[in-house]
Amino acid sequence: MNLRRLRAFVTVAEELHFTRAAAKLFVAQQSLSKQIAELEDQVGTRLLQRTSRSVELTPAGTVFLATAREVLACFDRGVDEARRVGLGEQATLRVGFVVGAALELTTLILSEFTGRHPEVRVELHEFGFSDPSAGLATASTDVAFVRLPSSTYDLVTAPLFTEPCVVGVSTSHPLSARDRVQVKDLLDEPIAIGRTADTVWRDFWTLAGHRGGKRVRNVVETHSQSEEVEVVAAGMACNITPAAARRYSPHPGVRFLSIDDYPGSVVAVAHRSSPLAPLVAAFVDAATTVRDREPGILRAIQGGPSRADRPGGAVQ
Repeated sequence: MNLRRLRAFVTVAEELHFTRAAAKLFVAQQSLSKQIAELEDQVGTRLLQRTSRSVELTPAGTVFLATAREVLACFDRGVDEARRVGLGEQATLRVGFVVGAALELTTLILSEFTGRHPEVRVELHEFGFSDPSAGLATASTDVAFVRLPSSTYDLVTAPLFTEPCVVGVSTSHPLSARDRVQVKDLLDEPIAIGRTADTVWRDFWTLAGHRGGKRVRNVVETHSQSEEVEVVAAGMACNITPAAARRYSPHPGVRFLSIDDYPGSVVAVAHRSSPLAPLVAAFVDAATTVRDREPGILRAIQGGPSRADRPGGAVQ
């Protein structure tokens, strides 16, 4: 199996027309048909359904298209990076992250990696609630700090820590007089959650697994962490959120209460399952090295704050 056949298949799959695809690839249509037939022989199944009037992807072809695109993108990035390094330019590693990244470990991990690889330029890309994969699902990043559970898109993940979950409520909410709650106390509450198509992510942050198959009665969708906090402060909804919100998103109108019987959220460093690029492997190694070297920071993150916050500010 070679890259020429993969490119031929991707082009036909995108054009759904052999004549246009052949023109785009600057090859004869007969040659293109032969390449697709040889690829299908190698894969062992039909990838395209062809008639005299149309071309369509088979179910197997739809699955294979995602892999073919990923392989070609990985190869093209490798060629580009090799060319740049050969010309004396810096190699680039694109690091994605969602809100909070790896919390207090973030700076230490980045410093560890750049200290080991000063010749590499690190580009940081932040992603909102709409993409919990932090760019990995669309191949717009090489490696990322992600928060689980979420749809992993066949990602490889290396857990860094598990953080307790809390619930944010308005200071005017009846529950705000308490320090701790249980999931049953929250099932009738409207829930604020970031707008996303990731159903695994959405189910976790709306307590779906504790609702006996019933949907949350009222969901308030938001676009950012700051918007979510303002929704909670206004009393429009509560939000299930990582315990770090007490430190990173304090608000005088919000209290964050511990949830005694809900699992924590895992923060991991992740990458695609395609052939592992050396820089990605090096970044994962730097991240896990820092994780193993900083048990005190991990205890502070995983154990949560020593007391609940008080109305009017963050825990000190």
